[in-house]
Amino acid sequence: MLTQIKRKAFIGTALAALMLPAAGAAAATQQPVAPTQQVLPKIHIKQMKKGAKGPDVTSLQQLLGLVGIKVEVTGSYLSKTTTAVRHFQFAARLAVNGIATKATLRALVTAAKGPQPVESSGGTVVGVDPDVTRKLGRRIPLVKGMSGPDVRELQTYLRRAGDKRSPTPSGEFGAATVAAIQRFEKKHKRSVDGILDAGDIYALRVAVGQDASPGGSGDPADGSTDVPLVPGSRAKVTRAGLAIAPEDAPIEVQQIIAAGNRIAYKPYKWGGGHGSWVDSGYDCSGTVSYALRGAKLLSSPEASYGFFNYGSAGKGKWVTLYTNSGHIYMTVAGIRFDTSGRGSNGSRWQSAMRSSSGFKVRHPTGL
Repeated sequence: MLTQIKRKAFIGTALAALMLPAAGAAAATQQPVAPTQQVLPKIHIKQMKKGAKGPDVTSLQQLLGLVGIKVEVTGSYLSKTTTAVRHFQFAARLAVNGIATKATLRALVTAAKGPQPVESSGGTVVGVDPDVTRKLGRRIPLVKGMSGPDVRELQTYLRRAGDKRSPTPSGEFGAATVAAIQRFEKKHKRSVDGILDAGDIYALRVAVGQDASPGGSGDPADGSTDVPLVPGSRAKVTRAGLAIAPEDAPIEVQQIIAAGNRIAYKPYKWGGGHGSWVDSGYDCSGTVSYALRGAKLLSSPEASYGFFNYGSAGKGKWVTLYTNSGHIYMTVAGIRFDTSGRGSNGSRWQSAMRSSSGFKVRHPTGL
């Protein structure tokens, strides 16, 4: 049976390969470097589920252990193994059903192999497809030396989990991030190694809340258009600070406004609206995420930088998002939805526009 010590030794070997110095200009065209790998348990069937028994189940349980998901190795696929598979699926952003599907097994084996270094013209990276790095959990494990949006999301989650010493989200996995992960691992009684494996990701996402997902508690995507209408194509802001949708607007615009009205007066709260749809307050990206979710225009909250490639570039006819690494706001049918510059009524809805200098401009495709 493979032990956690063996797993750490393997990860260390892969890390060593990651940090090999480039040999001058030749590094720019060097082929992918494969780290020395231990032999992983083999699974010979495409899918397993509760009730299965045998060596393939044993291999599944061993692989789960290698990626930080604790489960007893028995060779029998019972309730505890089903739960362990669900935890991995949740961490890896797969369909959570407790069945070891082909996609689940493929992701599990990839995670068990550890970081895969590749030399490119941009230097040493990990992984080939940039889309894999977009969300935390798509690339497992995360280790020192990596960079990307998933690392930035990791750093954001560590801060939301209450670690005030966690580094400012930068997307660069350095020593400060290693230390923050170790503090999180110690607090949650996990193996303290500073390597973010699937078990750590599961524990971290649970720690910051897991309701802010499709169908979660308070999901604003109820299709509500319970909002007054005004003639024409421009929305209005009442003296009380609520928005009135225009009659000519698409149904999605009315749904955005209806959702926005529900949280229009909520206080600003850093990290608010990211762990749960229902929160005591919302930050700028949590605010925009909530309103867009009202029209099912995204599935879960994004940080402001997570909107850099959202939808389509440029201004939209009905909805426009203005985002940079530190703030996001949007305009909807001619009015602004923003956590900054709120008037005496304290509402996020505002008639006045603001400078968009320094912001990326995006819009929901079709709107």
